[in-house]
Amino acid sequence: MHIGFDVRTPRAMTDTQELADLVMEGERLGFDYTTVFDHMVVQRSLRAKYNNSDEGDTDIGYGRCHEQVTTIAFLAGRTRALRFVTAVMVVPYRPPVLAAKMLATIDVLSGGRVTVGAGTGWIKDEFEALGAPAFERRGRVTDEYLEVMKLLWTEEVVEYEGEHIQVYGIGLEPKPAQRPHPPLWIGGMSGPAMRRAARLGDAWYPMMNDQSKPLDTVDRLQAGIGRLRDLAEAAGRDPGSIDIALRVAEHGHRLSPTASDGTRRLFAGGDADFASDLNVVRDLGVTAIDFRFEHQRAEVVVEEMQAFQRDVLGRL
Repeated sequence: MHIGFDVRTPRAMTDTQELADLVMEGERLGFDYTTVFDHMVVQRSLRAKYNNSDEGDTDIGYGRCHEQVTTIAFLAGRTRALRFVTAVMVVPYRPPVLAAKMLATIDVLSGGRVTVGAGTGWIKDEFEALGAPAFERRGRVTDEYLEVMKLLWTEEVVEYEGEHIQVYGIGLEPKPAQRPHPPLWIGGMSGPAMRRAARLGDAWYPMMNDQSKPLDTVDRLQAGIGRLRDLAEAAGRDPGSIDIALRVAEHGHRLSPTASDGTRRLFAGGDADFASDLNVVRDLGVTAIDFRFEHQRAEVVVEEMQAFQRDVLGRL
């Protein structure tokens, strides 16, 4: 099972050296991959809320970060083995031919170290600011854009006529270093997102702490994986061909040990609990999992990453 990390400090979102130092430290500690999120502009307030939560009512600063794909290109040049996961790329934000070209270029230049985490997005304000396709059509747009991107990465000449994108007789060279293409991890817990993962994904990549549909207990995670397997069979795919990758935003003593269903919450508690839960999710079929390390100060983030490597991964 591959272990990834997501580092969040106010300065690292915009400070070149702090961001590079944190990512290079993660590589030195032996993490397999890091994640980079995707927001474009700062909204002082939002009309939309993530999963109907209270998050995002005031000055949340989602846009205070570097552009995702450019950031990965820079960080790939500062590292040697670390993989980079777009977590997740909001697919409708970029024309699919351009996105396919950018990602293929980074994959070639990095020696095949890109994983494309993909989703539909949730901030209507940002869609409008970017002139992206209509927010209400983002699911179908995402499907078509991903289909075109996969064709461009794998076919010599692409013909595609969809409702939102049409391409005729074009090709993309050079192809990505990874064959047939960079792994495609589909994020989301909704019905359409899971069907998208079952039909198009190399992995399903949900957030364990999703407030509307959490996967934070053994039973909930088992049920989610079971549903994904059923959808894969319905799509005519081998369920075993689709990996399970998890995002964990909150963990450790910050979490209540009891979930809303009254059972034990995964990745709550101390180091021994954490290590035990990693073994549990691996046995359930999880092939990759990443954890967020977030603090106001970078040195605290580094200390937490070092402690995680020593006291949690050291127990495995």
